[in-house]
Amino acid sequence: MRIVLQRVVRAEVRVDGRVAGRIGRGHLLLVGFRAGDGAAQIEWMAEKVVGLRVFADAEGKMNLSLSEVGGELLVVSQFTLYGDASKGRRPSFVDAAPPEVAAALYRDFVAALRARSPRRVETGEFGAMMEVELVNDGPVTLVLERE
Repeated sequence: MRIVLQRVVRAEVRVDGRVAGRIGRGHLLLVGFRAGDGAAQIEWMAEKVVGLRVFADAEGKMNLSLSEVGGELLVVSQFTLYGDASKGRRPSFVDAAPPEVAAALYRDFVAALRARSPRRVETGEFGAMMEVELVNDGPVTLVLERE
């Protein structure tokens, strides 16, 4: 499981011109799954995302978690995170989970986040062409991975 986490002031995802998900201060998560991913990766990653201390405290140090600042989550499926462009000019996506597997993992991950997050968890639409708009906070961008 691989995530690109961006700390944002606000973020929005649109499908066919309509807003599918929108958040204020929090994290935008671009999430990709491998075929071998399961409950262990989902549980670990949900705990990591909610508990990661990347928000500023009173002294301006990254010392507060999403929960502590009342932050929100926008979760967007992104199979291209497992794209391998090391050979040729067209990426290979053989490491990405097949859509039927990834869709279930995505639903389980969103549910795990909702169980841990005291605030709102919004999503894009799995498998849809999405337009993602964000305003970075910092910017702070991290790549998280759990095999």
